[in-house]
Amino acid sequence: MQKRVDLHVHTNFSDGTFSPKEVLSYASKIGLSCIAICDHDVIDGIPPAITLSETYNVEVIPGIELTAEKQGCEIHILGFYINWQDGQFQKKLAQLCRQRIKRMQDMLDKFKALGMPLNMDEVTGIDKEGSIGRLHLARALHKKGYTQTVDEAFKKYIANGKPCYSSKINLTPEEAIAEIIKVKGVPVLAHPAVMGKDDFISSYVKHGLMGIEVYHSDHNPLMTARYEKMAKDLGLLMTGGSDCHGLGKARILMGTTTVSYELVERLKNARR
Repeated sequence: MQKRVDLHVHTNFSDGTFSPKEVLSYASKIGLSCIAICDHDVIDGIPPAITLSETYNVEVIPGIELTAEKQGCEIHILGFYINWQDGQFQKKLAQLCRQRIKRMQDMLDKFKALGMPLNMDEVTGIDKEGSIGRLHLARALHKKGYTQTVDEAFKKYIANGKPCYSSKINLTPEEAIAEIIKVKGVPVLAHPAVMGKDDFISSYVKHGLMGIEVYHSDHNPLMTARYEKMAKDLGLLMTGGSDCHGLGKARILMGTTTVSYELVERLKNARR
């Protein structure tokens, strides 16, 4: 039986709802042999997941999803097989998480101006650890009754260009790629169809981008074919994953988008 791999999974240390233990338990339950923990701008979910990997017989790839911005567009860069224990990298992530709090407060101020007040505790939870992001805010808006669905919160208020979106992101995609390379990771452009700026991709390659997340839960067959061709033309690795956020979205996505274990071997060999 071919090993199934999901290379994009979040924990509750960023905007997922599953603890690392729940992630590993679910991955084992559905027959995944390997997952990549790729939380937003934080590595706190990696150590407990690695500790539990043998218990659940699921290999864990240490990863990250860095949030960057270029010309007003939010861009996400995945990093696989990062040296997450690097002290300078951890300091950089702590700085990014502080910026996330400032960005969230800016969005909360915009909602308050619209007559839709929320406080930080309502968005993050009192005991929140790790990083906070727009999915936390979208869930809070839905819970408060300001939107009928979590997806509506994005489409109406906090997606790129919407009235309550904040562009306070102090990291460029090129800088994100460089940070991942510094810690011996493999930088990959996340869900390019969601980002919507294909014309940037060739410039990222010049700065060290090594792959594209071709297979993703938000990519339809036409999008997938487009990025398969682009990856081949640019000589890039083709990764894939569900982008699972536990119960943070409409359903549990883990395992719905997978790749073969052969790609894991290619990622290992691509490390610098």
